[in-house]
Amino acid sequence: MKFPKKMRILCPHCKKHTVHEVEITKKKPRRTMAQGQRRFLRKMKGYGSFPRPQPDHEKPTKKVDLRYKCTVCGKKHMRGSGWRAKKFELVKVD
Repeated sequence: MKFPKKMRILCPHCKKHTVHEVEITKKKPRRTMAQGQRRFLRKMKGYGSFPRPQPDHEKPTKKVDLRYKCTVCGKKHMRGSGWRAKKFELVKVD
């Protein structure tokens, strides 16, 4: 999938439409110390196997994680949670 490097979209900080630079970032683990995660780790402690049934397959693709950087204020934000794509490249649009 080809995606433009620069887009004119709404900046939530400037509260107006400005040109944004698009960049791909790596997914980071979120909420590592959340209550549910702590409960799960406590359950896993000293346990021989997985406490829940194993999934029989993985998804063939990862979701693309895009960040949009405003060229006016310099703030970065995201739009939605992304989508799945096998090939993803940023293309310069004239």
